[in-house]
This record gives sequence, C-alpha cells and structure tokens, in this order.
Amino acid sequence: MTTTEDTAAVRAVITSLIDAWQRHDAQAYGAQFTADATYVTFVGTYYQGRADIVESHRALFAKYLKGTRLADEVLDVRFYGPDTAVVTGRGDTYKGSRPRKLTKIQTYTLVREPDGTWRIAAFHNTKRKPLLEAISFKAAPGLVPAAQKPE
Repeated sequence: MTTTEDTAAVRAVITSLIDAWQRHDAQAYGAQFTADATYVTFVGTYYQGRADIVESHRALFAKYLKGTRLADEVLDVRFYGPDTAVVTGRGDTYKGSRPRKLTKIQTYTLVREPDGTWRIAAFHNTKRKPLLEAISFKAAPGLVPAAQKPE
C-alpha cells in the first residue's frame, strides 16, 4: 500500500530533476535515474543507463539547451505495488518567460531501490502536435480522450 509520503517522495524526484536542469548540472540530473535507466527523447533518441543520460545532458546543457529552463506539470501519479510509480506530466524547455502551454507529454516510471530511494527507471518524452490532434479528433471523434470530452 502506498502512502502520502510515497507520493511526496515520487514528486520530489521530479522536483529534483527540474532543479538540476535549472542549474545545468548533468550529474545531479542523472542522479535521479537508476543505473540502468532508459531515456527516450522527443526526437526518438534512446539512451541506456545513467552514464549515457549524464553525458548526453552535459553536451545538451553546453550547446543546444544552454541557458534553458525546464517547465513541468504533473498530471497524474499512479502506483503499481509498493515500489513502482508511473508519473504522467507535461513539460517544455524555454528561455525567458515560462510558456503558457507545455508542448511535450512525458511518462516517468519510478522504482523504489533497495535503500528506499525512489529513482526514475524509464522516461519517455513526446512532442505534442496540437493541429494534427485537432484534425484527427474532428475526423474521428472517438479518438478524443475521455478527459477532454465535454460533459
């Protein structure tokens, strides 16, 4: 059975991830992942293991994502047993003001390690395509998720 402390601990991992990004600290960012974690970017790049995640973010922070911040919004936290949680959220990188609409959907699978620490075992980031989504919903209303259907 999960507790409010478990939910808080899982959310704290996401907060630590964001804090590490704000500092452009690839080592602290990678520390939130299990040693064998998988990481899939919105462009489809697949990284395997904490070391790979750290090195890729070190390069990203030095070049493509230099000076960026990370916006995040947790949509849902679900537990599957006492040691596994799935977090679904929205996110985006930005410079300047935080964007009003976040363009990526993210899924984190977290596990409680033997020492009791929660870490991310798998991460998947998908870029939303709102125009294509709207067109597909118009053409096939059955595709509209229940949470987005008018009551």
